[in-house]
Amino acid sequence: MDAIIVLDMQVGLLNGAPKHDLQGVVRRINLLTAMVRERSGKVIWIRHCGKPGDGFERDAEGWSFLPELDRHTDDAVIEKTLNDPFVRTGLHSTLAQIAPDRVIVTGWATDSCVDSTVRSAISSDHHVVVASDAHTVSDRPHMDAAAVIRHHHRVWSNLLTNRSVRIVTAGQLLHEAAS
Repeated sequence: MDAIIVLDMQVGLLNGAPKHDLQGVVRRINLLTAMVRERSGKVIWIRHCGKPGDGFERDAEGWSFLPELDRHTDDAVIEKTLNDPFVRTGLHSTLAQIAPDRVIVTGWATDSCVDSTVRSAISSDHHVVVASDAHTVSDRPHMDAAAVIRHHHRVWSNLLTNRSVRIVTAGQLLHEAAS
């Protein structure tokens, strides 16, 4: 059984610079969450709760999940205040209860919350799969978004782990599930 973590796909991410292939990422996240549910897995939505006035403040417009996302009432929602959703949240215990064979990671932002989640999931001894085309970021001053994403795929592929780290497309995951 899989658990899929969807990071910070909230209305507030629409503010600021455009996000790389955001509509494609949303579409692929919806396909992957449907796949996980169909296979009796668990969908875990991570919601960032920001400080007053920062656009992700609790109950502010930016705090809401993107309306295009296909969320179900039996999905888990875990709120975080830091980049890493494993810190001071119920994510560890939720994953311990689920005991997934692997943890699929998607969402926003590649070089921050997605990166922290991948590293913490590995450190927590989970098999990790990064859906390579189901996370996003905006251009950075020193690097365009596509380069940021490619860089992190290379870094994650070379992390030391007792389990495994796979970087595959959403299409590959969907194909494997259909086989």
